[in-house]
Amino acid sequence: MELPENEPDGTEERPRGRRSGRGERPRRSLWFTVPVSVVLGLLAITVLTPLTVGARIWYQARQDERPRSDAIIVLGAAQYNGVPSPTLRWRLQHALDLYRSGVAPAIVTVGGKAPGDTYTEADSGRRWLIEKGGVPAARVVAVPVGRDTLESFQAVGKEYKRLHWSSGVIVTDPWHGLRSKRMAEDNGIKAAASPTRSGPSVQTRDTQFHYIVRETGGYLSYVLLGKSVKTPSETIKTIHGDPAVPASPGATAPGTRSAAPTGTP
Repeated sequence: MELPENEPDGTEERPRGRRSGRGERPRRSLWFTVPVSVVLGLLAITVLTPLTVGARIWYQARQDERPRSDAIIVLGAAQYNGVPSPTLRWRLQHALDLYRSGVAPAIVTVGGKAPGDTYTEADSGRRWLIEKGGVPAARVVAVPVGRDTLESFQAVGKEYKRLHWSSGVIVTDPWHGLRSKRMAEDNGIKAAASPTRSGPSVQTRDTQFHYIVRETGGYLSYVLLGKSVKTPSETIKTIHGDPAVPASPGATAPGTRSAAPTGTP
């Protein structure tokens, strides 16, 4: 008895080649897939990078770093004919508290002056610390250079090298901490940040959001282009009705030409 050569097993081998059927999708061309993938990748980078930097700024603003250091670095803010503005005075008071608690044996005041000004931010801050804070003059170093943070830290870095210092605690507004630390480290300073908790930059949620957005752009501008942002209006705007501003003879009211405020962002 002969067996059949091909026993049917219920399956049939489909011929190789073009597939057919309603559920099958045609293959997309690489000329379409690759450009779309590149566009989506660039879009993700454009969106996620600022969000990541903003989150880092927000996180850094909530840190209060107080390691034992060579000096406390007070970044400049507006001054009115030698009188520190409220923003600068809050920074100076915070630096004074750090100094008294033994964080560092010296304080560095930073900041230049605008054209037509008589006093620099650094000199105004130094005089306040000596006269109002009782800090010995030998313990306060003024670096009266810089109209923005980058210029100031370049000058502070040179002064650190001259004094053979290596570490510092930066006193500035909360949202300015991340960018300040990056610039300080790029100029040879092992930096920490202890921000103030008072002032225009922390008054309302809208103000805080504005500062975070601004600092995100400033940080990316520095990291990608090596540039520092210009003086913000929040630093140089006139603040009226502040009872802590003394009315000294010869000092004109804020907003006049001879008392033009200066500010280092």
